[in-house]
Amino acid sequence: MHIIDWILFVVPLLTVLGLGIYTNRYVKSVADFLSGGRVAGRYLLAVARGEMQAGAVTFIAAFEIISHSGVTLTWWSWINNPFWVIVGISGFVIYRYRETRAMTLAQFFELRYSKSFRLFTGVLGFLAGIANFGIIPAIGAQFFVYFLGLPPEITLLSHTFPTYILLMGLFLSVTLTMTLTGGLITLMITNCLEGIISQIFYLVIIVALLSMFSWSQINHVLVNRPPDLSLINPFHSTGLKDFNIGYVLMGMFLSLYGTMAWQFQSAYNSASLTAHESRMGGILASWRGTGKAAVVVLLGLCGMTYLQSPDFAAQAVSSHAAIAQIQDPQTREQMEIPIALSHLLPTGVKGALCAILLMGLFSGDSTHLHSWGSIFVQDILVPLRKKPFGPRLHIFILRLSIIGVALFAFLFGSLFRQTEYIVMWWSATTALFVAGAGVAIIGGLYWKKGTTAAAWVGTITGFGLAAAGILARQVYGDRFPLNGMEISFYASLVASAFYIVTSLFTNREDFNMERLLHRGIYADPILSTDDPADLPAKRKVTWGKLIGLDQNFTRGDTWIAGGLFAWNMLWFGIFVVGCAWNLRAPWTDSTWSLFWHIAAVGLPVFISLVTAVWFTWGGVRDMRALFRHLRVQKVDHLDDGTVVGHRNLDESDSLPSSETPRKDASKHPLLSKAGR
Repeated sequence: MHIIDWILFVVPLLTVLGLGIYTNRYVKSVADFLSGGRVAGRYLLAVARGEMQAGAVTFIAAFEIISHSGVTLTWWSWINNPFWVIVGISGFVIYRYRETRAMTLAQFFELRYSKSFRLFTGVLGFLAGIANFGIIPAIGAQFFVYFLGLPPEITLLSHTFPTYILLMGLFLSVTLTMTLTGGLITLMITNCLEGIISQIFYLVIIVALLSMFSWSQINHVLVNRPPDLSLINPFHSTGLKDFNIGYVLMGMFLSLYGTMAWQFQSAYNSASLTAHESRMGGILASWRGTGKAAVVVLLGLCGMTYLQSPDFAAQAVSSHAAIAQIQDPQTREQMEIPIALSHLLPTGVKGALCAILLMGLFSGDSTHLHSWGSIFVQDILVPLRKKPFGPRLHIFILRLSIIGVALFAFLFGSLFRQTEYIVMWWSATTALFVAGAGVAIIGGLYWKKGTTAAAWVGTITGFGLAAAGILARQVYGDRFPLNGMEISFYASLVASAFYIVTSLFTNREDFNMERLLHRGIYADPILSTDDPADLPAKRKVTWGKLIGLDQNFTRGDTWIAGGLFAWNMLWFGIFVVGCAWNLRAPWTDSTWSLFWHIAAVGLPVFISLVTAVWFTWGGVRDMRALFRHLRVQKVDHLDDGTVVGHRNLDESDSLPSSETPRKDASKHPLLSKAGR
C-alpha cells in the first residue's frame, strides 16, 4: 500500500485504541463490565452493534452470496418486509427481555425456568458459540494476507509458519486488549467511534467505485450467465442451489424464531437505558444497515466485473495469477473478490477499505470474546458456586474467561479447515443452540403455561437434531440432502412442537409473568414502561397500533419508525407488482438492469449519504451522554447476575409486601459488613 493508505489505515486505529484505554476508568462494577452500566442510548446501540457486522469475514460471506446469486436474492428478500418491520417496531422479544433485567440469556432461563436449566443452556450456548466464532479470526486474517499481498508463509527462527496464523495472533492480541480494559463500556464506545469513521469512508469508496466502473460494464457480467442461473433476473435463477427463495423463507422463520437467542452480542441486549431505547436502537439499526448494504453490493459487483469483464482483462491478469496460487479450493473461492479489490482500488481508497474491515474485525471479534467469555462465567461458574464472587474477583474471573476464549479461537482457527460457505457454517453451528432455545425464549416471555420440563425437552430435541445434521454433513458432504440452513429449520420446527405438547401435559400452575417482567406491583416507578400487548384494549384502532407503536413513542420516534415501515412496504409493494407483472409479461434483461441500477445502487447510495450525517450526530450525542450517566450513576454491586428464588439479587429491597424476602440473599458477600 501507498503511504497515504497506511496513514488512513493506522490513524483511525490508534485513535480508537486510545479511547478504549481511556474508558477503563469508568468500570466500577460487574454491571458496568457486562452491561455497560445499563445506560446506553439508541444511537450508541445502533452504531456500535452494527459495526460488528462490518468486519472482513462478514464482507467475505456477503461476497460469497453475491458471486453465486448476484442481486436476485435481494428481490426475494423483500417478501419479508411487512413481517419484519412490524416485528422490529413492536420490539418482539427484545422489549420483554430488557424488562427482565437479565444480563445474559441463561440468567433469564433461571428466572423463568430453573437453575439447572440455566447451567445446561449456559454450557450448550457457550460451546456452540465458540465453535461458531472459531473460524472468524482465521478467515479475517487470511483476508488481510491476500488483500495486502503478504507472503503465504514466514520463516522465524528456522521455523516456517503460515502468515495468516501469525496475523491472527496479532489481531486477537489487540482485540483482547480492548476487551479486557473496560468490558462493554469500552466496546460500545470504540465500536461506535469505529462506526462513525466507517460511515465517512463508505462515502469515499462509493465515489471511487462509481467513477471507475460504469453500470453497463457491471451489467455485462451479470447477464452473461447460463439459463436458470441468472444473476439479475430472479425468475430465471431457479437453478441456483443454495441461495434461492427457499433460503430466504427459511431464513425469515429462523430469524424470528431465534430473535436474541444467538448470544454473540448478548451484552447489548441488556445495555440500554430503558426497554424502549433498546427497541429504538433496533429500529435505527435497520436504517443504518441500508446504507452499509450499498457499499457491500458495490464492492462485490465491481470485484466480479474486474475479474470477468473483457474491459479489464489486461489489468486483471495479476489478480487471476494471485488467485490461482491458492491451493485450498474453499479459500481460493472466498478470496477471489478480496484479491480483485486489492488490485483495482486506487491509492487512499484501498487504505480506507482496510481501515473499515480491520476496525470491523476488532469490533466483531471483541464482541464475540466478551459475549462467550461472559457467558462461561455468568451461566456456568456463577450458578455452580454456592458463595457468589465479590465484585473485584468477579471482574477478574471474567477477564480470565475472555482470555481463554481468545486462546481457543487461535487454536481452532489454526487447526480447523472449513469446507463450505461461511453462512452455512454459521447456520449449522447456530442451530446447535438456537434450534431448541428459540422456543424456550418465546414461550418463556409470552406464554405463562410454558414449563421447565418443556424447556428441557425442546432444547435437547433441537440440539440433538442439529448435531446429527452437522455430523451427517461432515461425513457425507454434498451427498447429504440438507444444507446448514435446512438443518436448522427442520430442527427448530420439531423442537417447537415438543415444547408446546410437553407444556400442555406438564403445566400445573401458571407462571407469574408480572414478577418476571417487573410490571404491576413489581414495577420500578422510574424506569417502568408498559408493553402495548398488555394494555387494556381500546375501541379505536390506528395504523400506529397495528404496527406496534405505543405510548412510549415520541413524535420523533413515530416519524423514524413510520418512515421505516413506509420504506419497507414500498419495496414489498414493488415486489408484489413486479411478480404479477412478470407472470403476465416477463421483463427483459435490459429492464431488470435498469431496475437494479436504481434499486441496488442509486437509492442505497443516497441512504448511505443521509445515514452518514444522521448517525454521526446521534452517535456522538449518545457517547457523551453515556459518560455523563457513568460519572453520576450509583454503583450497585448486588447487580451481578445472581438469581435467588426466580428474582435478581439486587431486587431484595423492592419486594412488594406480599412477597417473602429471600432467606439466602443475605449469604451474598456484599450484604455482609466485610462485603460492603
